[in-house]
Amino acid sequence: MLNKVWRWAGQYRKAKRNLGDAPHLIQPNLIQLIRDAEFWVENKTYSADELAVRFHHRAVLVHPFANGNGRWARLAADLLVTNLGGTRFTWGGGNLQVVGESRKAYIDALHAADSHDLGPLIKFARS
Repeated sequence: MLNKVWRWAGQYRKAKRNLGDAPHLIQPNLIQLIRDAEFWVENKTYSADELAVRFHHRAVLVHPFANGNGRWARLAADLLVTNLGGTRFTWGGGNLQVVGESRKAYIDALHAADSHDLGPLIKFARS
């Protein structure tokens, strides 16, 4: 993930895309996501796995960067779940950057989460 880092890495995207929030909503929506996650942790709203996967899904929906959103969101979810006492996710065990079965399963699980069914994404994260 940190090899050959883009010059613009870490900068929010400035252009509207077919995926993600409008550029002017990126920062406030990420702040809201962090506040929601803090609430979930403080109130033990979800298990560590579900909380981290919910965070991942919402981060992907915001789609803050021009590229690398899934990688960044998976890393954030891994850090979150381990800080909550869980173990890192395996995320299907395949290369999700390459079109194939693992990437299709990941995208399908994200689409299920879009419809409020987090089960497939939690299962994929642990597969």
